[in-house]
Amino acid sequence: MHIQIFQTLADPTRLSILEILRRGEQTVNEITNLVDIHQSGVSRHLHILHETGFVQVRPDGQKHFYALRPEPFREIDTWIGRYRSFWEARLDKFAEALNRQQKGRRSKPKEKAK
Repeated sequence: MHIQIFQTLADPTRLSILEILRRGEQTVNEITNLVDIHQSGVSRHLHILHETGFVQVRPDGQKHFYALRPEPFREIDTWIGRYRSFWEARLDKFAEALNRQQKGRRSKPKEKAK
């Protein structure tokens, strides 16, 4: 896993742009209308997302349409998958402890109020 992927995703504006692109292909102007920065800033972020492989560009006349590419997300999922068993085991242990605690509460007789 390249550190550049995480550096790319660390920027909140780029994350917002990726969320917008989840809806489908968008132009720079369409994206600009949905984020709180100028068109030049959106273009700069799209350039970074393109360089790191998160988006692809489809020119159509004067417009450029941006869309997500699945490959970097698959790479992230594969990387996370190597750690998934670690936290799932911890969550399983937590669930077992919680179940024991809940069973213990149910089995205790309730005291009557005087």
